[in-house]
Amino acid sequence: MRAITIPKNGPPSVLEVREYPDPTPKDGEVRIAVRAAGLNFAEISARQGLYPDAPPLPSVVGYEVAGIVDAVGPGVTRHKEGDRVLAMTRFGGHATLVVVPEAMAFTMPVQMTFSEGAALPVNYLTAHHMLFQIGTVLPGSSLLIHSAAGGVGTAVLQLIRPIKNVISFGTASASKHDYLRALGCTHPIDYRTDDYFDIVKEKTNGRGVELVLDPLGGSNWKKSWNLLAPAGRMVCFGFSAGIEGDRLSYLRVATQAMQMPFITPIKAMNDNRGLQGVNMGHLWNEGHILEPQIRRLIELYEQGVVKPHVDAEVKFDRAAEAHEMIESRRSKGKIVLIP
Repeated sequence: MRAITIPKNGPPSVLEVREYPDPTPKDGEVRIAVRAAGLNFAEISARQGLYPDAPPLPSVVGYEVAGIVDAVGPGVTRHKEGDRVLAMTRFGGHATLVVVPEAMAFTMPVQMTFSEGAALPVNYLTAHHMLFQIGTVLPGSSLLIHSAAGGVGTAVLQLIRPIKNVISFGTASASKHDYLRALGCTHPIDYRTDDYFDIVKEKTNGRGVELVLDPLGGSNWKKSWNLLAPAGRMVCFGFSAGIEGDRLSYLRVATQAMQMPFITPIKAMNDNRGLQGVNMGHLWNEGHILEPQIRRLIELYEQGVVKPHVDAEVKFDRAAEAHEMIESRRSKGKIVLIP
């Protein structure tokens, strides 16, 4: 099999496509001939050497794929050879073949493309989990999503569209505002020129929002906490504020850490606000939590409620270009890698 390999940490140019022995499925496992693999910020961070959960180098990363089952191990009952599936992988997804437990693979709707299938698990599970497993988005409520034009932001805006009268604020560069409006974002905010704190306060008459989804960290967490309305919740799912270009800046991390809010249980109680953290990679083996949600997302796809926006399909041998698109914040929605 062929796989995109990180031989050493560094810029996108370090990536190599290498040959490996074909994997063989064991008891309860299926092997998937990959037709598309999702690319996420986690894999960018792994290449940079900034992702604590990344496997040892040289490594093959990748959390999600879509393809065709081409072999099954003993005891497999859910899938058979020839099935079109999307799957969640604990690394190894950026390859032409991948083996996963059969419970981590899900039959794709006939109308779903392989690129859409590979774009569903990470972003849409993260969004669904934050909105409905942790948060409670009700008619008439309001929320703020940072990096709103990315994969998670796209999923969030699609998932809230059926809920009546939800007011959404989304931060993104001005060039992406038409994209956000098409997704139903009520108030796109250019984080480069405007202060989202002031705009949210103004538009909500000082009340704030019921839910903030924040992958930024640092001083933004303090601002996000102070934007919560009574009984509001802040969900933290990243710390991109500590990254400067393609490297981790320890000075920047220290500066941002000093600006984080100091939140104790007493403060949360007195403020009537909640704080929740989400690291989907640490939930990847919690099938009882994730399986009902991904099945629900597949239903929502069939109903036309969600549809992954695939910004680019990039061949394996051009993986460096795909990494650069995400690293430079130029992409909207999802980038997928095509063997």
